[in-house]
Amino acid sequence: MSAAPELISPRSARVAAARRLARRNFRGKERLFLAEGPQAVREAAGHADTLVELFATVDAAERYADIVGEAHAAGARVHLADEDVIADISTTVTPQGLVGICRFLDTSFEDIIKARPRLVAVLANVRDPGNAGTVLRCADAAGADAVVLTDASVDLYNPKAVRASVGSLFHLPVAVGVPVEEAVAGLRDIGVRILAADGAGTDDLDDELDKGTMGGPTAWVFGNEAWGLPEETRALTDAVVRVPIHGKAESLNLATAAAVCLYASARAQRASGGCRSVTES
Repeated sequence: MSAAPELISPRSARVAAARRLARRNFRGKERLFLAEGPQAVREAAGHADTLVELFATVDAAERYADIVGEAHAAGARVHLADEDVIADISTTVTPQGLVGICRFLDTSFEDIIKARPRLVAVLANVRDPGNAGTVLRCADAAGADAVVLTDASVDLYNPKAVRASVGSLFHLPVAVGVPVEEAVAGLRDIGVRILAADGAGTDDLDDELDKGTMGGPTAWVFGNEAWGLPEETRALTDAVVRVPIHGKAESLNLATAAAVCLYASARAQRASGGCRSVTES
């Protein structure tokens, strides 16, 4: 690889095409999105048939030579680019020198149902991309089998959502644009219990754990950051569960509440009598 950048002008057609992917309408048209930084690019390179192109500064190509090698091995086109070019493509204040272009990863809701998931996060009307990405990361960490974004939720491929997922976007199936009614009905049909997470819920998460009702297949429905879940959505679920506040905090933010709920289910499912083996990784 040449030691000098080949792309030095932000006005080049290739750079302009990459820059347009910061906009949702272009992402949807091309079914491509940006993955920035070494963690996201490494995950993309390791996910079959995902990484299409990689832009790297000379310094980043040397510092992350292993990632650049993985990108080459994955069949991606690799371009050395001037720092101004990377800054022009990047959506972050302090670019890390690597920006990948990736193919969309979402799967169909039907395929998720066919896999008979045991732990699912459903994001209903979640509008903040940082929250969406963080919940996706929490679901991945808790061992969830899938994530579903309803048709009124934020774009999964918003650059902020991709960054907030910290690579988890590449780890588990995600369905997008699913009406919440369809998501609930489809999951219930395969025996999944549907729980709404709501600070005003009538059921307490601690009580649910104490009663031993959390060990079976479960889907958690998380609502909008500002107004939570509307009554018509809560009415679709089997129970509306609140995370108990033992201190003086007014409430938990969406991502924190999601982490608590998903880990509670993960622990119950891995306990004796739950639907996951205690030896399962």
